[in-house]
Amino acid sequence: MAQEAILIIDDHALFRSGIVSMLSTALDRVLTRDCASLHEALAVDDVVPTVILLDIQLPGTSGLEGMSLLQRRWPAARIVVVSALDLPDTVSAALAQGASAFLSKTDRPDRMMAVLREMLDRLPVAPPVGAVACPSLTPRQAEVLILVGRGLSNKMIGRNLGLSEHTVRGHVQGLLSVLGVTRRAEAVFKAQQLGLIR
Repeated sequence: MAQEAILIIDDHALFRSGIVSMLSTALDRVLTRDCASLHEALAVDDVVPTVILLDIQLPGTSGLEGMSLLQRRWPAARIVVVSALDLPDTVSAALAQGASAFLSKTDRPDRMMAVLREMLDRLPVAPPVGAVACPSLTPRQAEVLILVGRGLSNKMIGRNLGLSEHTVRGHVQGLLSVLGVTRRAEAVFKAQQLGLIR
């Protein structure tokens, strides 16, 4: 049986280091990995997270936008959204997207630990039988796909991700090839069908 692991995705280094320190003391048998962005998280290949602690406000692709990508990559992982934006609409949106729980950054550490222990104690959920095979996208292609889905031009995608327009064009061509389509609109439609974007 694989060792349980918690993946922390948050762009604030101080917050991440504090959570890692707390978890290493309280859950010494659970592996922890921390990443500053969705792109970095999707590139993790040395652990399969049991629980993902996900911030909503991330550089590039936000936590809510990227949740479906995390669910595709690790279908059995439980996603716990952690955010300072704890308004009712935000909580509802996170849970509607598939989050197992929502934590406010103003919550006490003992509440976070209680939620994490509950998530770790749950039995794993098997992926649905007959699920459609998902194309294998690189982390960067996954980020570009989300922004294409939002209708952004290559130039605007480049500004969002800190890439040149030429580089974005290459990623878009790669996406079209992987998805087996010839146009951006077709790529968005197929990606929505596969659950890669909403």
